[in-house]
Amino acid sequence: MEERDAGASVVTGRGPGAPADGAGHPGRWGVMCVLGAVSFMAQLDFFIVNVALAGIGKTFPGSTVSELSWVLDAYAVVFAAVLVPAGRIADLRGRKKVLLAGVALFTCASALASFAPGLGVLVAARAVQAVGAAMIVPTSLGLLYPSFPRRQHTLVVGLWAGVAAVAASAGPPVGGLLVTIDWRWIFLVNLPIGVVTIIAGAVLLPEVREPRGRGLPDPVSAVTFLLAVGLVILAIVQGPHWGWTGGRTAALFAAGCAAAAVTVWRIRTAPAPIVEKTLFRSRRFTAATVALFLFFTGFGIFLLGSALFMQEVWHFTPLETGLGLAPAPIFAIVFAVGTGPIQRRFGATLPAVAGTVTMAVAAGYWLLAAHDRPAYWTALFPGLILMGISGGLSQAPLFAAAGGLSPDRATTGSAVLTMSRQVGGAVGVALLVALTAEAGAGAATGYHRAWCVQAGCGLLAAVALLLLRPARSRRP
Repeated sequence: MEERDAGASVVTGRGPGAPADGAGHPGRWGVMCVLGAVSFMAQLDFFIVNVALAGIGKTFPGSTVSELSWVLDAYAVVFAAVLVPAGRIADLRGRKKVLLAGVALFTCASALASFAPGLGVLVAARAVQAVGAAMIVPTSLGLLYPSFPRRQHTLVVGLWAGVAAVAASAGPPVGGLLVTIDWRWIFLVNLPIGVVTIIAGAVLLPEVREPRGRGLPDPVSAVTFLLAVGLVILAIVQGPHWGWTGGRTAALFAAGCAAAAVTVWRIRTAPAPIVEKTLFRSRRFTAATVALFLFFTGFGIFLLGSALFMQEVWHFTPLETGLGLAPAPIFAIVFAVGTGPIQRRFGATLPAVAGTVTMAVAAGYWLLAAHDRPAYWTALFPGLILMGISGGLSQAPLFAAAGGLSPDRATTGSAVLTMSRQVGGAVGVALLVALTAEAGAGAATGYHRAWCVQAGCGLLAAVALLLLRPARSRRP
């Protein structure tokens, strides 16, 4: 067994052998396959449920769309809140150890979700799944960096982020296919994947950890962050039912803002807050964090909104809906694979800006073309192509911002970026539920309002990237 200092991290050889200085791990492509598989599984599960909500509602009669939306939002909120603490624990206790424990927890929670007797149990299982996913996603990137030589970091981060883009876009069609059997299969399929990746990871993955020094994140900022996000999302979801000026809605917004204020205060003053303020000394990292939140607010509206629009307004079956959404992941794959050459030619900012603007263009197209009468090929299909291009172009350069941090901040930085993404997705789902609830079930008007918000998010993300770009752009 051999150890070496990688920045501030310690890499311990396992299985195929220890990494040689500057050359990366000898079995690095096997490491890439394992990490890509577990990351895909964890991120797919947030999006795969979109087309299954109607089937879940039939299994649990009396469930409203607002209640069903927590099957999505419980996952997103808990995922976001646990990401940074999980990343820090992985740095201190060993990234391989934490990742494999996360896969095991995620697999067990998937089994619980697949046999859930009621909606409450299903939501609770999704929250436990999210804890496992939070142990997987940033840790996978933290294992990826030390396994490859620095000259290949742009390539492998592009592949890793491409997996995330494909997982996000592939969720609805995969979910649509599985729902034709039973919605519980969207969770059952995780069981064999989890078992295989645990075995492969135990053999192939190296152990990476930081030397002893920094402690775990401040628990106060972790709890207040969870409360802030959860309370605001609850207020948005319930606003149409309770009334936007009602006492309960106002109290939730006030409590969420108070929790957010405490979180910001702890970030500024605590020795080890949930988000380290030093990360934002990098303008590129700051731009990516803001842009990911805005982009995924719009992307969350797209993923759930397009699935519900086809089922509720056009009365498509779950299978038709899933297959109808398939063009998006296909084009996401094409553009994600080409992200490396695109970044080498144009830098990191321009492709990300092009991707965020493309999302706004897709929303604008649907505003003009998609109405109550079904017209898939002319009204929806072109926008799906644009959304696939958008996801493929944007995510790799945005997540690659973690690569600009020091090696000992790679896991924490990727956790913050993923946290921003998940919070954005949860807010997008909440906004969609609120906007469609106000318009009434089965009405296209609510989706038009949501697409307006999606377009605004895409444009704001582009503005943030341009305003916060580094003064002197350096191409990978």
